[in-house]
Amino acid sequence: MLARNSDLNGVISSVEQMEAKFNRNFKYPWVFLNDEPFSVDFKRRVSVLTDADVSFGLIPRESWVQPDWIDESRAQEGRNKLVRQGVIYGGNYRNMCRFNSGFFFRHELLAPYKYYWRVEPDVRYYCDVDYDPFLFMQDHDKIYGFTIAMPEWEATIPSLWSTVKNFISEYPQYVSPDNSMDFLSDNAGDSYNMCHFWSNFEIADMDFWRSEAYMKFFEYLEATGGFYYERWGDAPVHSIAAALFTRKDQIHFFKDMGYKHAEFAHCPQGKQWREGHCSCDPNDSFDFAINSCLRHFMRLDD
Repeated sequence: MLARNSDLNGVISSVEQMEAKFNRNFKYPWVFLNDEPFSVDFKRRVSVLTDADVSFGLIPRESWVQPDWIDESRAQEGRNKLVRQGVIYGGNYRNMCRFNSGFFFRHELLAPYKYYWRVEPDVRYYCDVDYDPFLFMQDHDKIYGFTIAMPEWEATIPSLWSTVKNFISEYPQYVSPDNSMDFLSDNAGDSYNMCHFWSNFEIADMDFWRSEAYMKFFEYLEATGGFYYERWGDAPVHSIAAALFTRKDQIHFFKDMGYKHAEFAHCPQGKQWREGHCSCDPNDSFDFAINSCLRHFMRLDD
């Protein structure tokens, strides 16, 4: 979990739920990262919530702060433009998006691990998870797992897809023959339909992010300055990479996991809702929304 000291109440809420619904039976270690040192109070109040190992880490400055080579006046104009356009958080989050895109999996506290489950402050987990999703990923050769798929704000990534197309024309060897381009594009890759996996919930394989294909991809994106001149989010960056550089059967929809972040929720249906003892309303699921991208993912099997 990426968190600040000021997020303490939301962190406690998320950890308490995750422990109750899943981790009290599995005791997987927690890693908390912050761009400032965690307070003694934060560490004390969070550590008490679990019997598992808990680590608190500082994000190195060079992984977080806007690089010196970025033209700040151009970046400022990019921020102002999004604010003028009324884009939510238009002036914020660039350091975090870049860190989640290219650096978290290289942090020393995550180096020992292959898989991770990303948790955010102040989210809801609605269902019991009585199996090990990490073993599921391993046993079924899965690389990326999600619960919600939605479109990105186009204003935040105007040049991302053209950059992606340039990358794959220069490095075609990294594109999987059995990829999920049809999740990302309705015209075989000519344009991007804005669909992405909502990355505030991720269960994924960090060895994929550490791979030559992904690192080359991230460095290519980084060199354009798009994380700062526009606002490229880690959700489209992760989603595009997972969709293009893995086989489509290596991406998994955790439809049995009830989850809510902000006003968007995924609630399991039928037998999975009953067996998970889910507290969500099965009719309140973004899966059914007109702008959900889940149907784009489901059609990959067609």
